[in-house]
Amino acid sequence: MAVGRHAATSADAPAGPAAEQGPRPPVEPGHDLAGAAAGLPVEDGASPRPASATGHGHGHGPATPAGRRARLLLAALLVPAALATLVGLVLFWPHGALPHTSQPVQQLVDAEVIAAQAADCTPGSGDKACAGLTLHMDDGPLPGRDLVQIVPVEPSTPRFAVGDRVRVAWSGADPADPGSYQVVEFQRGTPLVWLGIAFAAAVLVLGRWRGLAALVALGASLVVLVLFVLPAILAGSSPVWVAVVGACLIMFVVLYLTHGPSARTSTAVLGTLVSLLLIALLSTVFGAATRLTGLDDTTSSLIAALGAPVDARGLLLAGMVIGALGVLDDVTVTQTSAVWELRAANPALGARELFAAGMRIGRDHVSSAVNTLVLAYAGAALPLMLLFTVTGQGPADVLTSQDVATEIVRTLVGSIGLVAAVPITTALAAVVASRERP
Repeated sequence: MAVGRHAATSADAPAGPAAEQGPRPPVEPGHDLAGAAAGLPVEDGASPRPASATGHGHGHGPATPAGRRARLLLAALLVPAALATLVGLVLFWPHGALPHTSQPVQQLVDAEVIAAQAADCTPGSGDKACAGLTLHMDDGPLPGRDLVQIVPVEPSTPRFAVGDRVRVAWSGADPADPGSYQVVEFQRGTPLVWLGIAFAAAVLVLGRWRGLAALVALGASLVVLVLFVLPAILAGSSPVWVAVVGACLIMFVVLYLTHGPSARTSTAVLGTLVSLLLIALLSTVFGAATRLTGLDDTTSSLIAALGAPVDARGLLLAGMVIGALGVLDDVTVTQTSAVWELRAANPALGARELFAAGMRIGRDHVSSAVNTLVLAYAGAALPLMLLFTVTGQGPADVLTSQDVATEIVRTLVGSIGLVAAVPITTALAAVVASRERP
């Protein structure tokens, strides 16, 4: 369908019949890209759509009142949310000394394996069932000295070879006694540093200044987690409320720092906020309904180390909220950008058309994102899934067990929030973008 063949060609042309003075030159077939993106048919040789339903042009004058109203609406919704986040930050900010572990802390010493051979687990037994490691100590109480350690060779223990760099825990007892030491870890610092450099380089090469802003935003997220979320939970505050406040703070900082202050960014922030609150609500409701305790091995070790009760279920729900944020802002930013690009390509599209076109993009995006979320959780729980496979338990017993049910609730709650983020953000973006100045 050819539309707008006789629309006004000047931003200053009046609306109405007087605007139809002289046809526009035709464009080549297939050049109406926004119409194609919005699913509207375009005939060969059709000219571009008019600037608006009334034939107004695209002059760069001041924003229309509707555009100002859209910005005021965004401000009216986001300013209270930002203030509530700041109030929560003040209320939950940890004060005083934080609890520390009641267990003795072992000093970690760096060492290198310079010799490895089969050895008796008990002197004189002749079983040769252990590995004898000769370690050269890099630091600790005996720097530069060699130390022999007997390590059991079992399916659950790692294998050591000459040249391996390891970490040894020293109990603080007699430094000359080999029994005061225990090999606990490999040294991983250097490869992790190189991996971090490769990641930063890839982001900077592709994103340039935007990539630099993303790296700064990533650092800000880590600062919020380390300086606020973790200490506030250790200080006894509700893990769920701390996670919501921390996630909102991260959301505001990351999105505005990475994408800059604009109506587009504010729309993505608002869509993320609504979806995040939905995830917090669903995780709380279904965490209680399924009687999840959150008492896995890591949480049990934390409780033992602190020697004090911990809101284990709250920690579990807080992890769901914070974990979902990274996927949410990807979806909301993508949807908002898609709607704005559709609007820029064809300013004639109204809110309804923008929403329909954006949802077509969103359905493709959310299908792959949900699959990514499910596979990410499945990959993290792969050893657990293998364990239940070899035990011979029935599917119902496996799915309703504490560990598997936790991952199911985490996955489905995050997926529901992800799915809801698409229509929420697309609708907000369509309303705001349709009132934006072209």
